[in-house]
Amino acid sequence: MQIAQNSVVAFHYTLTNNEGEVLDSSEGREPLTYLHGSGNIIPGLEKELEGHAAGEKLNVQVAPEEGYGEIQEQLMQEVPRDAFQGVESVEPGMQFQAQTQGGPLMVTVKKVEGDTVVVDGNHPLAGQHLNFDVEIAEVREASEEEVEHGHVHGEGDEEQH
Repeated sequence: MQIAQNSVVAFHYTLTNNEGEVLDSSEGREPLTYLHGSGNIIPGLEKELEGHAAGEKLNVQVAPEEGYGEIQEQLMQEVPRDAFQGVESVEPGMQFQAQTQGGPLMVTVKKVEGDTVVVDGNHPLAGQHLNFDVEIAEVREASEEEVEHGHVHGEGDEEQH
């Protein structure tokens, strides 16, 4: 069976950036399983997997606009250090959930300068070209319930996320 709209796909992957640095991998874990066509994985990868079948291996390059988007400068902001009440030491790399007009947003501390903290609300992989080495483990038809819910269910109807 080939990957198409409303098929359940399980695949192993290794994700690297253009410098060859491994960013993520399913090695040593269960394959990533998703419902094709429901927006459960980044658009560029989903588009490239279409039409392939179990057992196939492929290399997929995804540009930022089809991955986690371009870097949006307006999501980088300077905030006062006292906005982090109850946090003893704020350091670059720390992540916090900020409340914004659009709802909760994960932000990463980029730098701390005196009483000012620079935070970035972009996805950590925004602006990067992503390279996936993929091995498709399984392709099957989705159940009516999976299609209705927009995601894959595990054995015993437990939802997988």
